[in-house]
Amino acid sequence: MPRLPGINHRDAVRALEKAGFRIAREGKHIVMTDGRRILTLPRANPINAFTMGGIVRDAGLTVEEFKKLV
Repeated sequence: MPRLPGINHRDAVRALEKAGFRIAREGKHIVMTDGRRILTLPRANPINAFTMGGIVRDAGLTVEEFKKLV
């Protein structure tokens, strides 16, 4: 998997919204869903690259697809 640089949580939320996810709940973490998958994003600036890679994989996207959305 190509390396994904750390990214601001707000930018990650925007990119995932473009991919069809919506915010379900907010608190210390942001919970997003597309109706089938549930993603949990930490409110960190930046989100660790390995954590973000796992979130992208759980969303069913490739790193390249996610980078285009950002």
